[in-house]
Amino acid sequence: MSERPPISPRSPRAALEPEQVPPPPKRSDVARSPLVVFGNAVITLIILLMLATGGLYIYGRQALEAPGPLQDDKVVNIPARSGKGDIAEVLQREGVIDANRWVFLGAVFALKAAQDLKPGEYLFQKNANLRDVIGTIVDGKVVQHSITIPEGLTSEQIVARLSDNDIFTGSIKEMPREGTLLPETYKFPRGTPREQVIQRMQREQKRVLTEIWERRNPDVLVKTPEQLVTLASIVEKETGRADERSRVAAVFANRLRQKMKLQSDPTIIYGLVGGKGTLGRPIKRSEIAQPSPYNTYVVDGLPPGPIANPGRASLEATANPARTRDLFFVADGSGSHIFTETYDAHQKNVAKLRAIEKATQNDTVEPAEDQPSASPAASDSNANSAAGTSATGTTPPRSAPARQRTRNAPARQGAAQ
Repeated sequence: MSERPPISPRSPRAALEPEQVPPPPKRSDVARSPLVVFGNAVITLIILLMLATGGLYIYGRQALEAPGPLQDDKVVNIPARSGKGDIAEVLQREGVIDANRWVFLGAVFALKAAQDLKPGEYLFQKNANLRDVIGTIVDGKVVQHSITIPEGLTSEQIVARLSDNDIFTGSIKEMPREGTLLPETYKFPRGTPREQVIQRMQREQKRVLTEIWERRNPDVLVKTPEQLVTLASIVEKETGRADERSRVAAVFANRLRQKMKLQSDPTIIYGLVGGKGTLGRPIKRSEIAQPSPYNTYVVDGLPPGPIANPGRASLEATANPARTRDLFFVADGSGSHIFTETYDAHQKNVAKLRAIEKATQNDTVEPAEDQPSASPAASDSNANSAAGTSATGTTPPRSAPARQRTRNAPARQGAAQ
């Protein structure tokens, strides 16, 4: 029998303790694989990126929607060929965006608007947020400037107005033909070429003239749209009152029908100064009979072309004149006119006008030499004529004038000033 080792007495606590600590379990070969390590790193990175992206999204959303710094509406001009950085600088300088331009550039990138930013003059609303600012520039909502071209100006006068307006750019290559521009209120963005403005006015004139010509009174004596423009330009220069245009047109239509000379003072002036439009003084008596293709005291029928650019209302009135037998009209002293069918009745109205003028202008002095014509064309929408009003015309033999001219009438020019 083998001998057993002697049993050493131990305490109960010691008896419970293992005599030998077991070794730690071996690490799995799979866990130590480089692929697993790489995968864990990738997952960790993705989680971090997701957290960062979420944070950026929340920050970006707040930046896009937060009210901007503008305290009032403001117009800002972004020059042509400006890049994203240039635009950010302009907006920052004008107080449209906050000082951090990188937020603007980031927002442009986030909204995929980098290629859609357009130069121009923009109106940004008070407290416009970043999304609205970028949206305004992307949509190209540029400020539209209104320009009003009054009726009755010549083409030369209109070109001069456009040339003096710094909203437009470039030059006008060729003077437009008289009567081919439509007086109207137009809207253009800053930087529009002047040639483009002229082209638009010409297109509008053609469109309006075509519409009016198609619905003209079949009894009108003018045979072509061009003749309609010519007669309408005379009507335009004779009166600026809407309620008188069709009656003035009727006077000239009746005179044409009876083979009478039109005897319109504005045609004398156009024959003298052409596209300048204004004579700057009363018409002289010697100029009434001065030969000119445009002087309707000399030529029969219509002049060779328009003497101004008539507006839509005068074109409409000329295409559809009032149905009257009037052959004369004279100022009534209040800015309107009195229309008559006979020369005798016309003379009585002229006498009434002279009485009014005598009572209100006793200090009128008759020029000593080369007596000017006392020709007042009716109040014109563009007129700032010399003081006083009178009738026009000469003496009544065969072709009685549209208005009576008298020797002592106060000097007033009949064209628009």
